[in-house]
Amino acid sequence: MQVKDLEVRKAVDNIELEVVSTEDPRDWSNARGSGRVMNLKVKDDTGEVNMTLWNQDVDKVKKGDKIIVENGWCGEYQGEKQLSTGRFGKLTVQE
Repeated sequence: MQVKDLEVRKAVDNIELEVVSTEDPRDWSNARGSGRVMNLKVKDDTGEVNMTLWNQDVDKVKKGDKIIVENGWCGEYQGEKQLSTGRFGKLTVQE
């Protein structure tokens, strides 16, 4: 799968990306719990997309890393596509 193939509210089987930029992580909390979240931009040869990392994935990546998202999810935030690992996905940083 490639960035050009991402569709809002659809599963993302497997996609390889490069981290273009990262924002500072921030803490969150609500009635269901607390954790950390970080936004980043990722790209491949077909385009660029926003991505959100949660909790244990926040410390895994930095600018320039090549990553693989398996069993992820494409949502939408403020009218733009937003990629995440979703509830059941996996993030791997390539070496």
